[in-house]
Amino acid sequence: MAITDWPEGERPREKLLTRGASSLSDAELLAIFLRTGVTGQSAVDLARELISRFGSLTQLFATGEADFCAVHGMGQAKYVQLQAVLEMSRRALKEELQRGDALNSPRAVRDYLQLLLGGRQQEVFLVLFLDTQHCVIASEELFHGTLSQTSVYPREVVKRALAHNAAAVIFAHNHPSGVAEPSQSDQQLTTALKQALGLVDVRVLDHFIVAGTGCLSFAERGLL
Repeated sequence: MAITDWPEGERPREKLLTRGASSLSDAELLAIFLRTGVTGQSAVDLARELISRFGSLTQLFATGEADFCAVHGMGQAKYVQLQAVLEMSRRALKEELQRGDALNSPRAVRDYLQLLLGGRQQEVFLVLFLDTQHCVIASEELFHGTLSQTSVYPREVVKRALAHNAAAVIFAHNHPSGVAEPSQSDQQLTTALKQALGLVDVRVLDHFIVAGTGCLSFAERGLL
């Protein structure tokens, strides 16, 4: 059945206008982006297939062009549109973090990190550099690959913090395994970085682990 044949109150666009975007399911939100379905599938059906195929919205967002375009009904134009929407979301969240105290915007911090790291298949170590008001000065991916105390170099982190004249930092890295629990290596690395930055009076405010749709905070766990 085509979406136009649905009761008006159940159509994604009308539902969004009357109840707000938060009332829609992942598939309904994606269907609004897709606009149309394919033969035998409504936009919502196609959206459900995409989410099922890639596992989640996060994984869909991180999918490369070839895999995305391999789905019937998708193509380069849709891929480009999706990447543009994602980049606008990242920039909007980064602007929010640059305007105010990051510690007072935990949702924005988590959302920003989720968009950057949630679907990555390789481990990435990222640092948010903050000023004395805890506004974000810059966001940099400093290390890639299997992360450990030996592959993340404290001197490089200190060097970048000094280059930005940062007063504080927030670390983040992803676990492609989907498990957000910190390993012993994660905790040792955080301690080593905290000690190195402490020598130049740069505070470590938090360390987040992003795994799938989860995001764990070291500060909230009492691990700092």
